[in-house]
Amino acid sequence: MKIAVIGGAGVRTVIFVNGLLDRYKALNINKVVLFDIDGEKLEIIGKLCKHVVERRNETLQVEVAYEAVEAITGADYIVTTLRVGGDHSRVVDETIALETGVIGQETTGVGGFSMAVRTIPVLIEYCELIKEHAPNAWIFNFSNPSGLVTQALRSKGYDKIIGICDAPSSTKFRMAHALDVAEKDLYVEFFGLNHLSWISSVKRYEEEMLPTLLNDDAFLNGIQEFSMFDPDLLRQIGFLPNEYLYYYYHREKALENILKSGATRGKTIEAVNIQMMEELKRINIDEQPEEALQIFLYYMEVRERSYMSIETGSNKKAEIERGNLQVPDGIGYAGVMLDCIEGLQSEEGRHLVLSVQNQGCMAGLAPEDVVEVTCNVSKEGIHPVAVGEVPEYCNVLIHAIKLYEKLTVEAIFTKSKEKAIQALTLHPLINSYSLAKVLVEKYDQAYGGLFN
Repeated sequence: MKIAVIGGAGVRTVIFVNGLLDRYKALNINKVVLFDIDGEKLEIIGKLCKHVVERRNETLQVEVAYEAVEAITGADYIVTTLRVGGDHSRVVDETIALETGVIGQETTGVGGFSMAVRTIPVLIEYCELIKEHAPNAWIFNFSNPSGLVTQALRSKGYDKIIGICDAPSSTKFRMAHALDVAEKDLYVEFFGLNHLSWISSVKRYEEEMLPTLLNDDAFLNGIQEFSMFDPDLLRQIGFLPNEYLYYYYHREKALENILKSGATRGKTIEAVNIQMMEELKRINIDEQPEEALQIFLYYMEVRERSYMSIETGSNKKAEIERGNLQVPDGIGYAGVMLDCIEGLQSEEGRHLVLSVQNQGCMAGLAPEDVVEVTCNVSKEGIHPVAVGEVPEYCNVLIHAIKLYEKLTVEAIFTKSKEKAIQALTLHPLINSYSLAKVLVEKYDQAYGGLFN
């Protein structure tokens, strides 16, 4: 079977391919084809991916394609991981937001809005190609903001699409490690929307642990995702939060820390990626593949260590030794996708957190609304675990963001500035018509007419 990666020159692709190597044979995958509109970067990332396979003496075929149709044709699974406008677009998004006095994080708030407006039309073009050249392929959307993008593509009738985010699976991994239990023996149930979800159940060997964990400050402080929140808040809510809820629950802290740092996350990422690509372009990868891989791994480690550090004010610096870094095992995006493929091929199924249509699992939302929830994935299909009534404390945020998402999708499909302003007016991180109007105009100008 064949996997096609649209946006294959992204830096995470190397880790993605490495994540395939432990499981590709069991899942009957024999080929990965990478496509990207940036041919120079695609060639570099493609060579690194091939080296990752060769250094482990595996037989997985890695190819690069310079035409989308070539990559898509005959694919069984397709990964979409785009950043329309490149790294600098994130800098633009965040800078405009901060200049207007709001948080501009790339998936949450107006940063996510701008990214969605640029990304969704391009992904629709690729989905049309997929419908023609690989009509039976499952599409795993990694493009941010994943939930909003998946909502838009579902609204257009692309039914075999699943939104993937590594945040829930990474959280579960760290929880299992902290509790000294195998991941397979820990059940963690999520509900909500992408980057707006909560954990409502944590079971070890069928024993419910959530109330105990909420009262364990050592546990809360020991998990990266939970340590940034006030423990009293979590006990008040009664659930464990997705890390992106930090922007809602501690909004003024996040904004203050970003402004104080003098740099946004986007600027940090852009600088890291520019330095990495400059070094990689100076080396002959064919003759020095391991040296090139070590350059890549060094900058990926720099990037990883800076995650959420600006927003939380915990900008810690530590020396990273070059030359003997290990390739991450890809438990994130690749892990979730492979778990999903494994589930779809199995009788017994697997529990995974995915962005899928609600199908009645959460009360108060329409069946077609895309939600991020724990699902049972098997040969029988993908079925969300029943959530039922959602506590009002969470419901207010969920409904506000879902309405914002639907209005954003409508604004994109109809090219309506008025709908875009309406969408941002309702977003809790903006919550102002006058700010929304200014923001829509600024982004429209910055990108040469988003709604023309």
